[in-house]
Amino acid sequence: MNKAILSVLAASTLFALIGCNNRAEMQTLQPTHSEELKPMQQSWRGVLPCADCEGIETTLFLEKDGSWVMNQRYQGAKEPSSFASYGKWARTAEKLVLTDAEGEKTYFRAKGEGMEMLDREGNPIESQFNYTLAPVKAALPSTPMAMRGMYFYMADAAVFTDCVTGKKVSVANNAQLERDYAVARGNDSKPVLLTVDGHFTLEPNPDSGEMVKTLVTDKNAKFVAGKDCDSK
Repeated sequence: MNKAILSVLAASTLFALIGCNNRAEMQTLQPTHSEELKPMQQSWRGVLPCADCEGIETTLFLEKDGSWVMNQRYQGAKEPSSFASYGKWARTAEKLVLTDAEGEKTYFRAKGEGMEMLDREGNPIESQFNYTLAPVKAALPSTPMAMRGMYFYMADAAVFTDCVTGKKVSVANNAQLERDYAVARGNDSKPVLLTVDGHFTLEPNPDSGEMVKTLVTDKNAKFVAGKDCDSK
């Protein structure tokens, strides 16, 4: 009985989360103020099948602002490696649609207490192997991801507006990045396009103490003056 109740609650939480966004797959995602969305994020993990390794440990983070992050670690590969990606999520019918930085889509649906990965067309995968991620409490991955967005620094605080999701996040302190921005912007106090390999984490807001999503710039930071997210 308890297990059945937990399964219903888990499924209800997922669909409360995905139901708050617009049904149209390509429509702009908007933040929600639904009472069901108290957690900052939902995290899920499982080991998915792999053709040339022991399995792909996959962790998915869904955030209430309509963004997501996924980390995949290839187990037993000749060269153990981890990859991370991010983008926007939305719902269509009873499916969760993840769209990454390249426009590629991945589909999931609620299954019991977890989420089941679907095929590239959004249909169930007919297989004896496991394609389900279970709910877990996990920290955002530190695997660097290629990012592109508008960087702005003022009054000892930096903000990054991501070109993929359109979301604004704080940027962790980085003295070199701040100096490079000052050179790139010249005499104009305005945002400058930044390409960088970085990852997201949660850090306390210096004023309120609230944990907020923050961009950590890992490597390959480059400012491109005179360009924006619409530039080729």
